[in-house]
Amino acid sequence: MSKLFEPLSIGGLTLANRIVIAPMCQYSADEGCATDWHLIHLGHLALSGAGMLILEATAISPEGRITARDLGLYSDENEAALARVLEAVRQHSPMAIAMQIGHAGRKASSQVPWEGGAQIPPGQPGGWQTEAPSALAHADGEVAPTALDREGLERVKRGFVETARRAARLGIDGIEIHGAHGYLLHQFLSPLGNQRDDEYGGSLENRMRFPLEVFEAVRAVFPAERPVWMRISATDWVPGGWDIEGTVALSRALRERGCAAIHVTTGGVSPLQAIRIGPGYQVPYAQRVKAEVGLPTMAVGLITEPQQAERIIADGEADAVSLARAMLYNPRWPWHAAAALGAQVTAPPQYWRCQPYEYKDLFAASRFGQR
Repeated sequence: MSKLFEPLSIGGLTLANRIVIAPMCQYSADEGCATDWHLIHLGHLALSGAGMLILEATAISPEGRITARDLGLYSDENEAALARVLEAVRQHSPMAIAMQIGHAGRKASSQVPWEGGAQIPPGQPGGWQTEAPSALAHADGEVAPTALDREGLERVKRGFVETARRAARLGIDGIEIHGAHGYLLHQFLSPLGNQRDDEYGGSLENRMRFPLEVFEAVRAVFPAERPVWMRISATDWVPGGWDIEGTVALSRALRERGCAAIHVTTGGVSPLQAIRIGPGYQVPYAQRVKAEVGLPTMAVGLITEPQQAERIIADGEADAVSLARAMLYNPRWPWHAAAALGAQVTAPPQYWRCQPYEYKDLFAASRFGQR
C-alpha cells in the first residue's frame, strides 16, 4: 500500500490522502473579491484528487494585501464573491478546502509579479502606506513601513478574527495562518524585520508574542471541530535571522495552544537570503519539527516526483507533501502519482473513461462500472 495515499487526520479533519495543494497567489481579485478566474482555477484544482486544497493567501484587510489584486476576506462583498466560487466547486468535488489568511506587512503595496513585483509608493495608483513591526524597509530604495503601535496591533488582530469568522460562515474546513515568506507575522518573528524595544521585540519570547496572540484569537473564534494551523519559514537563509531553533520553539508554543499542524517552508523576509535549492531542499526542516514537536507536518519545496513524495511519507520525514508549482504545471499530478504507486484516487465520473486500460482501477469509484 502506498503511504502517500493513506488518510491523514489534521485535528478533526480527515484527508483522503497526503497530497496537499499549497496556497498560490493568483493576483486576480477585484478589490479583494474572487472573480471568474478563481472559479476556473480552483474548480480545476479541486478535480485533481489531492487530499486538501488550501486557498491562496487571503488578506485580512485592504492594507494587508500584497498587491491591489490580492484575494481578501474583509468585507461582505469579499465573502459573497467567494461564497459563489466555493458553492460551484463543492458541487463537483469532495476535497477538503482550507484557507490561508494573512497580512503582508512591509511587503504589501506591490506590483503583481508579471509586472515586476516592485513596491508601489504611497499615493501612486495601486499603492498605499505599509505597516510592520518596525519602520524597516524590506529592500533598499523602498518606502519604509509605519511601525504598528498598540492600537494598530489590536486592529490587525481584529482583522484576523473577523476573517476567521467569515471563513467559518463559508464552511472553510481549516485555517492556515500565514507566518512565513516575509509577511507580517514572519516579520515579527525575525530579528531582520523586528527591532522593537517593547514586549513584542528583542528576545525570542517577545518576538513570538504577537504571532501567538493572533493564533489564540483565531483559534478562539473558529469552530472547535475544525483545525487551525500555521505556516512557518523555518529559516531566513540569512545570518542572524530567524532559524530552525526558533521554529521548533514556536511550534511547541503553538502545540500548547491547540495548533493542529505545521506547514514548513523557508525564506522570504530578506532579499539577502542565500537559498540552497535542490530537490526536497526544505524537507529536512519539516522532519525536524515533526521529530521534536510531535505535530503533523506538511513539507514543501521541489517535491515533483511520485516516488520522491512516497519516500518522504514512508520514511517519516513529514506527514503530508505540499505541492505548488508542480500542481500548476500538472493539475492531475495526484492521478499520475496514484498510477505510479498502485493506488486509487477520487475523480469525477465524467472523467472515469479517460483512464488507460492498464490503470483501469485507478479511480476509486469507477470500478463499480459504467455503460
